[in-house]
Amino acid sequence: MNVNYACRSAEHGMARRQFLGAMAATGAGVLSSGLGVFARPAVAEQLASQQKRIVVFNMHGGLSQLESWDPKPGAPTGGPFLAIPTSVPGIQICELLPRTAQQMHHLCLVRGVNTSEDDHGKGAYMMMTGRRQTPAADYPQIGAVAAKTLTPETSALPGHIIITPGGGGGRGNDAAYLGPKYSSVQLGNGNPPQNTVRPESLSESSDSARQGFRQRLNERFLNRRRTAVTEAYTYSYEQAQQLMRQREIFDVAKEPEKDFERYGKHDLGRHCVLARRLLEHGITFVQVSHSNYDTHNENFHFHIEQLGEFDQAFSSFIQDLADRGMLDSTLVVVLSEFGRTPNINQYYGRDHWSRAWSVCLAGCRIPRGAAFGKTNADGTAVEEGQVDHGNLFHTYLQAAGVDSSGSFDIDGRDTPIADPSSHAVTDLLA
Repeated sequence: MNVNYACRSAEHGMARRQFLGAMAATGAGVLSSGLGVFARPAVAEQLASQQKRIVVFNMHGGLSQLESWDPKPGAPTGGPFLAIPTSVPGIQICELLPRTAQQMHHLCLVRGVNTSEDDHGKGAYMMMTGRRQTPAADYPQIGAVAAKTLTPETSALPGHIIITPGGGGGRGNDAAYLGPKYSSVQLGNGNPPQNTVRPESLSESSDSARQGFRQRLNERFLNRRRTAVTEAYTYSYEQAQQLMRQREIFDVAKEPEKDFERYGKHDLGRHCVLARRLLEHGITFVQVSHSNYDTHNENFHFHIEQLGEFDQAFSSFIQDLADRGMLDSTLVVVLSEFGRTPNINQYYGRDHWSRAWSVCLAGCRIPRGAAFGKTNADGTAVEEGQVDHGNLFHTYLQAAGVDSSGSFDIDGRDTPIADPSSHAVTDLLA
């Protein structure tokens, strides 16, 4: 869908120490045989039972809270749509989300978000990093932090995936000081990552012999000169080999046709099916993009069409996670960079509004069937339960089992995982 009315802004498990100990105890046999030891059923089952996952729905441009999670029917700012009952008595959402309304008993609405930043780029940065943008430092996004803190060191799969239309498997630049290992791999259209197919000119037997020779050389070298750097270098090769063997995990065509009917035969529907598939196969963090909600013109017509796609795909996704027993281990976040103005402009649009808007959560430690925070009758200000980007970032991590008050060791320097001046919202952690 082409959007020509936007504002056109420029920005529009196992700890490492345990792993190394296991490597030392097992000896060179692990290196010479690759990472197959970690694919044994008992080990794989133990890792899967301990691992938490996060999926973010990024509603680029600024989803209107009034046409989604916090409707104000009858108010001068409310717009033309009604509020409808949900599966939780007393909680209503916009009539544009009828299927999602039936999943409300799995969801938690955060209706008191105030980030005080109406710029697209700065707002997106704050929501994805939990910090304000500053020239003095760059911070990793939530996907990189999740990949670093939640992905087992033994995983052969990338821990940070972004699914977006046109994504071709390239690496993002969103891990900051955590390094490229935790940067996003960008996928789209159901295609596996690039460069994961053995060249036709190289036979399987030749490739196997080549890898065996490399592993023997690594073994000889590591017996004489073992450092953290050489181990990481060796491990990266083994991880790449395992990724190539598991390439079909990224092939959404492996999913049943009936699922595409339920989710919708549009990009978002296919991308949500792919996200579910990746989470089921152990990917730690998946971001699904849906855009462009920057509705300065024709806000209401746009939301009818766009939220029709979202309602179908998102409600099916939540239902499937619940039915498959995955909600207890998967945190779901629906966010934007800000909301839309309560006031309706002369073009029947809503402009940027960051002082009173909403985020939707589900899974892990998040309370089920709840609404936290409250805006006033016109939706212009937060009355109760005000939170900001820093509070939310801490809450996401705490919900997924990460101590957000901890630090990363970056070149011998303790670097806080999340903004040390902020904290999680305890009322959002069951």
